[in-house]
Amino acid sequence: MKKVLLQTDRLSKSFSSGGNLQHVLKNIDLQLYAGDFTVIMGASGAGKSTLLYALSGMDTPTLGTITFGGRNISDLNSDKLAIFRREHCGFVFQQIYLIDGMSVMDNVLAAGLLVNKDKKSLVRRAKELFQAVGISDETQKKFPTQISGGEAQRVGIVRALINEPEILFADEPTGALNSKTGTDVLNTLTAFHEQGQSVVMVTHDMRLARRGNRILYLKDGVILGECDLGKYVHDDRARHEKLSKFLDEMGW
Repeated sequence: MKKVLLQTDRLSKSFSSGGNLQHVLKNIDLQLYAGDFTVIMGASGAGKSTLLYALSGMDTPTLGTITFGGRNISDLNSDKLAIFRREHCGFVFQQIYLIDGMSVMDNVLAAGLLVNKDKKSLVRRAKELFQAVGISDETQKKFPTQISGGEAQRVGIVRALINEPEILFADEPTGALNSKTGTDVLNTLTAFHEQGQSVVMVTHDMRLARRGNRILYLKDGVILGECDLGKYVHDDRARHEKLSKFLDEMGW
């Protein structure tokens, strides 16, 4: 039986826009499991990123609760949420947000030192992660403006994993990359998942979605359906057809 890492109870999020109340998420009950690669899909405006930010503690719900490891994080203040995110979550965004005035290595260490003050052990872990994603010792000394977009996103993944998060959240992680570079980054995420990393990813791209084992389809702020794809196998035609059929049923 899978371990529940995170669950929501009647999770709702509303915004005021032009004097009108917009209900972006509506009474979502959801469980996320350890070891899963969960993909959240849906049309533009369905609430995908809003759900991701709520699940990760980057945003607070209007109503409902989010429980992480048995702890209700919905009512934490901003300072406690920041500590929670640093200790339990990793984030990979479409825009990478590396600090230009710091080397690649220092960008990663800066994130790690917020949680672990043992710099020697952090450097050792960073080097192991850099080796795993194919970032050379020479590149680690460079500044963000001196590396390619694909390299920068792989650095972003290392930064996201430096504190050994229970869940890695990714929001359209290849959206700003070309096809080949995006595939390299996607292969990196898949490799870490296969080593046991729990991943939750938002995407509108079927090529990315096929890497997940669990697909959630969001429409008008509710989870309309889900699809179990099982373990990822490269070039699995049946997998592609199963996902295509599911998305057709959802009105993709």
